[in-house]
Amino acid sequence: MEEINSYIEENKERFLEELFGLIRIPSVSSKSEHKPDMRKATEYIKKSLTDAGADKAGVFPTDGHPVVFAEKIIDPALPVVMVYGHYDVQPAEPLDLWKSPPFEPEIRDGKIWGRGADDDKGQLFMHVKAFEYLMSKGTLPCNVKFMIEGEEEIGSPNLGRFCEANAEMLKCDVILVSDTSMIGRDTPSITTGLRGLSYMEVEVTGPNRDLHSGLYGGAVANPVNILARMIASLTDEKNRITIPGFYDDVIEVSPQEREEMAKAPFDIEKYKKEIDVDELDGESGYSTMERTGIRPSLDVNGIWGGYTGEGAKTILPSKAFAKISMRLVPNQYSKKIDELFIKHFESIAPAGVKVSARVLHGGEGYVSPVDHPAYRAASKAYEDTFGKKPVPFRSGGSIPIISLFENVLGVKSILMGFGLESDAIHSPNENFPLWNFYKGIETIPLFYKYYAQEMM
Repeated sequence: MEEINSYIEENKERFLEELFGLIRIPSVSSKSEHKPDMRKATEYIKKSLTDAGADKAGVFPTDGHPVVFAEKIIDPALPVVMVYGHYDVQPAEPLDLWKSPPFEPEIRDGKIWGRGADDDKGQLFMHVKAFEYLMSKGTLPCNVKFMIEGEEEIGSPNLGRFCEANAEMLKCDVILVSDTSMIGRDTPSITTGLRGLSYMEVEVTGPNRDLHSGLYGGAVANPVNILARMIASLTDEKNRITIPGFYDDVIEVSPQEREEMAKAPFDIEKYKKEIDVDELDGESGYSTMERTGIRPSLDVNGIWGGYTGEGAKTILPSKAFAKISMRLVPNQYSKKIDELFIKHFESIAPAGVKVSARVLHGGEGYVSPVDHPAYRAASKAYEDTFGKKPVPFRSGGSIPIISLFENVLGVKSILMGFGLESDAIHSPNENFPLWNFYKGIETIPLFYKYYAQEMM
């Protein structure tokens, strides 16, 4: 490890400047005005991989944003690890809450600040630099491929077809992903489970135009009021979701596994302090970690309607809207939940309004076995660099494409995340600690070493 740490120390300023170049590109996949930035990001990553030592690198079109693919095949007889990551980022709004401009990265308090610093440009770049190190020393122990997409933040709508069309090119033995978090800097963990996702947009329509709230208020159904009541009815007093059939496919985790999960260190007071809340909330009968790891949930991600500008405007709105996401656990299927939600939401609409709901995107949950060779290799790598065995951990987040990889490419994924919950991904002031960034570069080469040994 002394050699890799020396390499990091000698090159760390260059690593950061190259990462900053990628963060400066506002590759927001959900906004059409950023389509040129998406292409610019692909060319930047392609060059980074070529410079690092990839023999072949290219940008491949899809029906949406392009995919970057690169590879280094040192011996066809050796196992193939494919690194998956994404270059697209979440919108940066609200901009006024950022302490520094989101696409002008800077270092403060030992952290990289900027949109994508963690999710996923910072974590992706750890892999590029780990690969660069191995190539510079001539010690790459297996074949490596890279597949970097630009639509993860909008549900990867085109990557499945890309994988099907390019299955031979993408053929590998395992997929390596760093797009998740660790329990803590002093508690390394490997993510062994992800929740699935069903994401909806709903619309409630009342009168054919905004009405004067004095002349019509109390006589005509108000879509904003109705929508608020409908949303409130989607969960009960125990925070269980009330959609009929929603829990039919949920597999209850055994008491033994819950007991093992409870051994993971978790400071509830620190957790509350970091997000500045006095009390936590969630489904009755489950701990905070269980609520985000093994239980489904329903949340309103945005709600709007009527007049929201400065000052007063006394209207009864014509329309109201909301975006609602449901995080699903393994064995729940997003398409079934989509159908159950739409049927239920339409059924609870009162007379006087019209309701519609549409699916924005979704995907399935995933569980990674702890007896897989890649898990054992990752565990050994963490043990070497952190000095302790990592904890298997089920994340509350979703990476819908992971389950699709298994279905289409027939391989498992190993989730070696180096982020922290405090990194504020998807929020203003996203950040990534320098320590974690460098620790990832130090750890990843050891994964390749131990995985190659496991597969011999």
